[in-house]
Amino acid sequence: MIGFERMKLLTSKDWGAYIRNGSRVFVGSGAACPNGLMRRFSRAAKYFEDVEMVHIMTLGETPWCSPKLAGKVRVNSFFLGPGTREAANDGFADYSPCFLSEVPLLFRERYVPLDVAIVMVSPPDNHGFCSLGVSVDVVRAAVHSAEIVIAQINPSMPRTLGQSFIHKSDIDAYVTIDEPLIEHIPPMLDPVSKKIGKFVSLLIDDGCTLQMGIGKIPDAVLNCLGGHSDLGIHTEMFSDGVLSLFEKGNITNRMKGFHDGKTICSFCFGSKKLYDFVDNNPHIEFHPSEYVNNPANIARNRRMVAINSALEVDVTGQIAADSLGGKLYSGIGGQVDFIRGAGMSKGGRPIIALPSTAKGGTVSRIVPTLTPGSGVVTSRGDVHYVVTEYGIAPLRGRSLRERALELIQVAHPKFREELLEQVIHSMKVPVHSVPVTTTIKELGDVDTIKLKLGDGKDYFLRPLRLSDLHRLQNFFYTHTKETLLQRYRHMPKSMSVESAYHLVNIEQTRDVALCIVEFKGPRQVIRAVGRYYLDESGEAAETAFVVSESKRSLGMARSLMSRLVAIAKERKLKSLYALTRKDNRSMNGIAKKFGFVKAPYDDPDENYFVLKLRK
Repeated sequence: MIGFERMKLLTSKDWGAYIRNGSRVFVGSGAACPNGLMRRFSRAAKYFEDVEMVHIMTLGETPWCSPKLAGKVRVNSFFLGPGTREAANDGFADYSPCFLSEVPLLFRERYVPLDVAIVMVSPPDNHGFCSLGVSVDVVRAAVHSAEIVIAQINPSMPRTLGQSFIHKSDIDAYVTIDEPLIEHIPPMLDPVSKKIGKFVSLLIDDGCTLQMGIGKIPDAVLNCLGGHSDLGIHTEMFSDGVLSLFEKGNITNRMKGFHDGKTICSFCFGSKKLYDFVDNNPHIEFHPSEYVNNPANIARNRRMVAINSALEVDVTGQIAADSLGGKLYSGIGGQVDFIRGAGMSKGGRPIIALPSTAKGGTVSRIVPTLTPGSGVVTSRGDVHYVVTEYGIAPLRGRSLRERALELIQVAHPKFREELLEQVIHSMKVPVHSVPVTTTIKELGDVDTIKLKLGDGKDYFLRPLRLSDLHRLQNFFYTHTKETLLQRYRHMPKSMSVESAYHLVNIEQTRDVALCIVEFKGPRQVIRAVGRYYLDESGEAAETAFVVSESKRSLGMARSLMSRLVAIAKERKLKSLYALTRKDNRSMNGIAKKFGFVKAPYDDPDENYFVLKLRK
């Protein structure tokens, strides 16, 4: 190994040779924060005046943020984390909102000129190159832009590959401090996170490229992908959640279309197992944020799925993610970069996933208007999907009124009435009462079921909902005269808003209304509807179906009937019955297939079928 002879060893007396009063000093990011070196600097900071410390989120203790150093050191963070969050809200630190993809430009083009960069690196290799390790992100631009580079040489720092190297000749001073990297132990998954993960996984197909962060929801999503194949990774953040998918072979990166065969990231944060995994791993490449987070580069990945979170979402789709009510929490980070990049990707899906409530279920995260003082990180024009534990709200191409109904549908049920009342007054939503429940517990915790039907395409079976009002109208207007006659016994010329409202606003604990939808981009198109209506006895129900002419013979009616029969059995109904025209060979065949028996009936043009479920 080449030694450190061209770098000067830093002693406690040398800080004044590199840092002056008024200097702007960059500090390394995330788990690569040079904590040992920063502890030493913080002890010397009392001898300086007006030093500005610039960084994104750092992990570990932040002694340089202490109010005791007021007037000596002030932090300016582009992404708040533990330590800096409290300091910023207390007025002892600053927050500068900026897309993560653009932070390096601030350094390089001297919008934020750097005097000193304090970073952590691996020991130099036989060619004299040190690796920036687990955080390349904005660090690479900082070390290339700063007048002075001071490094903590840490033998425990993984040697990561990609655009992650700095030559020892570019380091002005160093100190060797061997300390373990800050670790993150994955949290236990709660039921809400698991349900959100299942819903999000329905939007991920084989061959998709993924971006996700760290925490319960990303881990819950990843836990649901064990049956997927040929997944790819292009993400700013790389965490433990993907390790099991690598081990099982779910991640191959071979269908990305951009850096095929490689996992692309800019930093990682997790366990020692993760740090060992990325060490000298030729399949993992670390690149700077201006490259990884560039929306144009993100869009080069096929079927890019970006999964991000939020503190609050208003009913038009505006996303508050860095602050709430004037209180600062984090930063813009890479959310907008990836939401926009995924939106531009062919087959891409930008997703905002969050629990429906906060503060122990006492506060709705879906709100009529954002809390005053909250910052909009992602605009409503960028959001395609919002997912909570109550389902998927597709927003792209939807009007404000449609968006409101979609988002109310995924809000917690106890807040829906209040939300709708406010939306009715502010947006003139053409509905006449509060939405009734759409929960069908017999479908399981996640009431959306992914189907692979006869044409090889993916479809989704789920309850019909209030937000399907216009979809049901559109479905009606696709029907031929023959279909209308078979379904309605006459040929209605129109379906009014009021009529559609009564058909979608179903008390699903009594009657049942299911639909099968196909995703056209982020747009859902109804392809089939199946219902049963409970009769006055409460022990029998009439079934009815309608399937798009272009989607017949694929198995939609069979899928719907199978679910309706199963639900009726679980609810202990005595029987189901169906009235079908004698010339409707398809529905007559379905009835016979499921064991319905023809019974006497007065109308010569109709068949009356009955399925006995219990005595």
